[in-house]
Amino acid sequence: MAGTVTVPGSSKPSTPLLKDELDIVIPTIRNLDFLEMWRPFFQPYHLIIVQDGDPTKTIKVPEGFDYELYNRNDINRILGPKASCISFKDSACRCFGYMVSKKKYIYTIDDDCFVAKDPSGKDINALEQHIKNLLSPSTPFFFNTLYDPYREGADFVRGYPFSLREGAHTAVSHGLWLNIPDYDAPTQLVKPKERNERYVDAVMTIPKGTLFPMCGMNLAFDRDLIGPAMYFGLMGDGQPIGRYDDMWAGWCVKVICDHLSLGVKTGLPYIWHSKASNPFVNLKKEYKGIFWQEDIIPFFQNVTIPKDCDTVQKCYIYLSGQVKEKLGKIDPYFAKLGDAMVTWIEAWDELNPAGPAAGKDKAK
Repeated sequence: MAGTVTVPGSSKPSTPLLKDELDIVIPTIRNLDFLEMWRPFFQPYHLIIVQDGDPTKTIKVPEGFDYELYNRNDINRILGPKASCISFKDSACRCFGYMVSKKKYIYTIDDDCFVAKDPSGKDINALEQHIKNLLSPSTPFFFNTLYDPYREGADFVRGYPFSLREGAHTAVSHGLWLNIPDYDAPTQLVKPKERNERYVDAVMTIPKGTLFPMCGMNLAFDRDLIGPAMYFGLMGDGQPIGRYDDMWAGWCVKVICDHLSLGVKTGLPYIWHSKASNPFVNLKKEYKGIFWQEDIIPFFQNVTIPKDCDTVQKCYIYLSGQVKEKLGKIDPYFAKLGDAMVTWIEAWDELNPAGPAAGKDKAK
């Protein structure tokens, strides 16, 4: 694993991990003042800002950051007709940043997320923890009751098969949130004042065959291993559903990771989620998804990807066909989504002609 040099008395690494191998992707409709709090941790890295909404609006970025910014006009110019696969007026537009990045790793964060503190009061360098998660193996095939055995102070417990202790390559690091939890609208309405104050010092691998609700507000992944599957779907303007963009990507990613023997971790790091979105607006966006997910989840639980699908792109194209065939019976939206999944892969391959092998060799 790559090391880091820490200045005594400072939480800021003097040699940032993966400085030239990672992009930070931020979707936004507002000025990025929140970056000031993240400056000690983010400034050494390159930012990709995806501006949603009105492309004529000027987004202000604090001085000193290295960034590129794309608005809807840029997306249309770069992708042409294929821009139809990128959502509008929804944070799902962030996945355009994944597509145009040329780095091996991606960290994505929402602009209402701030630096959290650990129980000792020290600022949490969320990005550094995500990198540590990605650079160490996962254990998807057998659960370790001491959680991540590769963390300092932990190991494999008695009874853990030695044949599985090398672990699997980690494709995704899913971080959590203090303060405002990531609840759906019905739960928000029932528990409007609930806050997450529990800091659980743990990282664990989500077992093979187990789905999870992925949240995109504090998320890192290995773009070479799983990038083409990180499509956040069709959400927002002109679509019958919203707020399922990251979860849709998570379900697709997880079944592909399971197929390619890649790992997904969840737990540390925490960020501070500063504000709750309007539960009534959220309910309007979510209500179809709340019903549909009772069919979507069994679909992903039961889908079997053929053995000859040995890259993420092949797996994803296969999934798109299954989405149209199986979920298209629920609503015409899913036929449209299946087509958009194919368009996304075509656009990805056009912008990344060398194409990451996406798990073919590393997953073995």
